[in-house]
Amino acid sequence: MIEAIKDTNLGSLKAITHGFFTRAGGVSDGVYNSLNTGFGSNDDADCVAENRARTMHALGLAPERLSTAYQVHSARITVIEAPVPYENAPRVDGFVTATPGIALGILSADCAPILLADPTAG
Repeated sequence: MIEAIKDTNLGSLKAITHGFFTRAGGVSDGVYNSLNTGFGSNDDADCVAENRARTMHALGLAPERLSTAYQVHSARITVIEAPVPYENAPRVDGFVTATPGIALGILSADCAPILLADPTAG
């Protein structure tokens, strides 16, 4: 079982569900023995799909609500208004949504992810 690492001291941002996940709790094995959620790896696609489903379950969302980017180091950002299947992932370095119920996912290695949220707009 996995659990999102959640900051419980967010003050006015309590309504914005978010989480940061570790490598623990995944079904991938071998060199990917983890909670690998990256379809861009050489991991088994079924394992990656299950790992992504587990992260969404921890956030209380259906797996198809997850949108991720085909990340490219750039200044490109896009607005996500409806869930985007992985096959259609935008080639950007960031994204934003104002649509409730959409999970924006980002993978990180040597770059730190940044979460910005608007407590007024939610």
